Amino acid sequence: MKTKIFIDGSEGTTGLRINERFMNRDDIELITIDPELRKDLAERKKKINESDITFLCLPDAAAREAVQLVENDHVRIIDASTAHRTEADWAYGFPELSTNHRNAIKEGRFVAVPGCHATGFISLVYPLATGDILPSDYPISSFSLTGYSGGGKGMIAEYEDTNRHADYSAPREYALTQQHKHLKEMKKIVGLDREPLFSPIVADYYSGMLVTVPLYAELLKGKQTPETIHAYLTKYYANQPLVHVMPLGAESETNGFLSGNHLTGFDGLNIYVSGNEDRILLSSQFDNLGKGASGAAIQCLNIMLGCEDGKGLSI
Repeated sequence: MKTKIFIDGSEGTTGLRINERFMNRDDIELITIDPELRKDLAERKKKINESDITFLCLPDAAAREAVQLVENDHVRIIDASTAHRTEADWAYGFPELSTNHRNAIKEGRFVAVPGCHATGFISLVYPLATGDILPSDYPISSFSLTGYSGGGKGMIAEYEDTNRHADYSAPREYALTQQHKHLKEMKKIVGLDREPLFSPIVADYYSGMLVTVPLYAELLKGKQTPETIHAYLTKYYANQPLVHVMPLGAESETNGFLSGNHLTGFDGLNIYVSGNEDRILLSSQFDNLGKGASGAAIQCLNIMLGCEDGKGLSI
């Protein structure tokens, strides 16, 4: 029997990408909605309750409203918005973090897909916090380079406007008040005492992300070097089909540069460890529309259905 899927918010960037992933799947029956009724509350409620699993690709307020529309006990929700990522009753959709995370996704009724910047940050920091290498009170910072598709249809239109301002041709830092919506998630999921200093940067390319966390070795627990951190992360993510820890020095293959768009169109995530004995750099490279959004949502669906993580994905 095919699983009935409804995408609430199917016209947005994430919704469209999720829909594309189902085109060659014979185990899915997509429930569609008349485009003229896609914001009609009664029609959305009907479609949600007809589904086995509904994806929410909506603004936060609309996502919270959609959850209140669920009446049938069998309906499960995968929410790609920010609305429920730190809620106690929601599974956090990053299965590689731990067996508990994977089981919570598999068994849960409500699953929240991680944010794109948060995915990169948490992939690097969570293992170190869990392994008692990074203290919870570490004064942590991070910067993140992203393609403009992460800003949704509005930002895409701004960047692809032939009459755009010259500023759009250069990388632009934003969230300068340190109020980025992913900070709450970064702090809680990792178990940090404070929110990180976080500097996101959007650049003139469509998709792809590079998140970097610099660390002082002397502020970590134990005698840590790039070699020890690399060995730890390699073991931590062993046998994970979507997360790969690259060999030490792998950045030399690209002349010492890491590109934000290198994994565009790919649904996995690569981790690099570099630096020296005093200052260690951890970098997470992935597609903000892949492992950072729709790819992660499909991976959660696969786990919920008992499929291989990478079914229907580009890995």
